[in-house]
Amino acid sequence: VKVPTWINGLEDNEYVGVGARFGPTLESKEKHANHTRLALADPPDCCSKPRNQLTGEVILVHRGNCSFTMKANVAEEAGASAILIINNQTELFKMVCESDADVDIKIPALMLPQDAGSRLEKYISNNTMVSVALYSPKRPAVDIAEVFLWLMAVGTILCASYWSAWTAREVAIEQDKLLKDASEEILEVRGAGSSGFVDINTMSAIFFVVAASCFLVMLYKLMSFWFVEVLVVLFCIGGVEVRLSSYIFMLISLCFQRFAESFIKVPLFGAVSHLTLAVCPFCITFAVVWAVYRRISFAWIGQDILGIALIITVLQIVRVPNLKVGTVLLGCAFLYDIFWVFVSKWWFHESVMIVVARGDKSGEDGIPMLLKIPRIYDPWGGYSVIGFGDIILPGLLVAFSLRYDWLTKKTLRAGYFIWAMTAYGLGLLVTYVALNLMDGHGQPALLYIVPFILGTFITLGKKRGDLKTLWTRGEPERPCPHVQLQPLEQRE
Repeated sequence: VKVPTWINGLEDNEYVGVGARFGPTLESKEKHANHTRLALADPPDCCSKPRNQLTGEVILVHRGNCSFTMKANVAEEAGASAILIINNQTELFKMVCESDADVDIKIPALMLPQDAGSRLEKYISNNTMVSVALYSPKRPAVDIAEVFLWLMAVGTILCASYWSAWTAREVAIEQDKLLKDASEEILEVRGAGSSGFVDINTMSAIFFVVAASCFLVMLYKLMSFWFVEVLVVLFCIGGVEVRLSSYIFMLISLCFQRFAESFIKVPLFGAVSHLTLAVCPFCITFAVVWAVYRRISFAWIGQDILGIALIITVLQIVRVPNLKVGTVLLGCAFLYDIFWVFVSKWWFHESVMIVVARGDKSGEDGIPMLLKIPRIYDPWGGYSVIGFGDIILPGLLVAFSLRYDWLTKKTLRAGYFIWAMTAYGLGLLVTYVALNLMDGHGQPALLYIVPFILGTFITLGKKRGDLKTLWTRGEPERPCPHVQLQPLEQRE
């Protein structure tokens, strides 16, 4: 519930409270809400009939000594038009009624945070006229921020997949050239070509999910202001000074190739191109400025730029070698997401994943390992967010599909990439639908994305007869071009 206030007729702060699960429904638009004078309860707890005469005022009372429903009934009998209950903490809690309580209450009841209620109480105690309006705006069914976030996640995987596939194809072409020349350096080149990325196996996929669970628990237990500051520093170092600078370097070098190929010797670093020296200060400045001003309204732009750079780098370096490893990885991640969003409530009495994502107890508006966009048409504000894992883990399998298509020289329609990309987009879309149907309660995105991607991959692979190759090798067999098979009688 939103509570705008007026002090001596002048508009003042607007507070946010939580409405009770009893009483009438409030107006959804501010223009339809009545401005009503606020009065203090006497006694303050409103557990007995007030001594002051009420003629339709909104009564401000303290929490405690009796139930919410009893306070509301007493206030209604005394002639109040609504009751505002000051909580004894800065947080807000649900206002429920007892099973045997009299819930035939015809006035609105809501709870205000302790600091907001104390501020209003101080005004009234100083003989200042305070008036309030109560209304509860409805959230839009779909906010445009979710559309942009969907495009951001899909676009990031799209770019990373093409980058990964292009690198794999360049390595394959170079190997084919060496095979044709029957070069003795084949093994060396293979080692050099694969040194830029890491193929994960089944055990490392399982270990990754176990390690992610341990890290999540550590975040949950150690969540504080200083701990988030450490995460911000690490995020800046990883997202800008190493990754983003390399992308900017690559883009600029396409236009200024000569500048990129000229080098200067730097102590401790060796030969460094002039272009790298020009780009790095910009990237470092970008990181520092975002870290310092990350609490301003548009700082989410810098966080998303850093995050996308980090995600693309991970999808470029880490690779799924075949469908078997991808299935194990996404299967474990599927259980991981469900456990830490839903099941963890039984042990920790709250959803560990959601608490960590919100950055509770840290004084921050969420941790930096998220892509986020402010909700534009939501009267309650806030951000639409998606975790890095919801992009990186499915993205590994999507990037694998494009690499496989390019190495097997499949067309876009006959390949697997377009179907994997569509499956991810649909899975993420279903996630947002579920989020809205659940009234904004956090949902594990991989719960919906993983079945879409794995189901599509396995079904198509089996139908096309490629499932065995996808499951084991993950790439087509490439015979040596210089080897010519001779007829049996000639070899004899």
